[in-house]
Amino acid sequence: MIKIFDNKDQLSAFFCKMLIDGISNLEEGEYYSIALSGGSTPRAVFEYLAENYKEKIAWDRLKVFWGDERCVPPESKESNYKMANESLLHHVPIPEQNIYRILGENDPVEESKRYADLIIEKVGSQSSAVQFNLIMLGLGTDGHTASIFPDSQHLFASDELCAVVEHPESKQKRITITGKVINTAKSVVFLVTGDAKADKVSAIVEKQKGSEKFPASEVKPTQGDLVWLLDKKAASKLKKQ
Repeated sequence: MIKIFDNKDQLSAFFCKMLIDGISNLEEGEYYSIALSGGSTPRAVFEYLAENYKEKIAWDRLKVFWGDERCVPPESKESNYKMANESLLHHVPIPEQNIYRILGENDPVEESKRYADLIIEKVGSQSSAVQFNLIMLGLGTDGHTASIFPDSQHLFASDELCAVVEHPESKQKRITITGKVINTAKSVVFLVTGDAKADKVSAIVEKQKGSEKFPASEVKPTQGDLVWLLDKKAASKLKKQ
């Protein structure tokens, strides 16, 4: 599904409705598991949620994870956790024990293993399959998503749930969920805004020649929905709008 909006507020409102509908469809005793993304568009969504839905969402039924994290302390301005906490989590009544951050300050390899085990424990079911209710994804100008970059695209075929990667340019280490987690989710939602992403959006959505080299093209949920939430600028090069 592709939805195009005039601005970030409209996009945010649609995402919020998705979240509310998902939580309202839970069976008694169930939780709604979500993996958050970093970036400016998710920040806008988080701020919109905090401002407009503080008392309209059953926050105690959410289990909050992250799709990726830089290997930095939680107080770092580069931390995805810090961004989400300051723009959303600190402002809404979600129980602290329902927030499962990636410990970016710890040894990356050990933390990657710990976080994978945590996902299995908190999101896995009796069927042994790990299936998030919703995974938020962004799209980089190089076609990356989560922290799966073009040089680590093999992580979409990995049997691991989490992995340690290096940013191709800065060489900063990051921890990311892999394709095994992304493509088993019930809903995977790309949130993309701005002119800078328009080329990659059109290439990936329309499966243009060469788009297979972009990691985001590997996002193909096997048991769930793939949703693109775009503003008009990000969607400007799509042939059909």
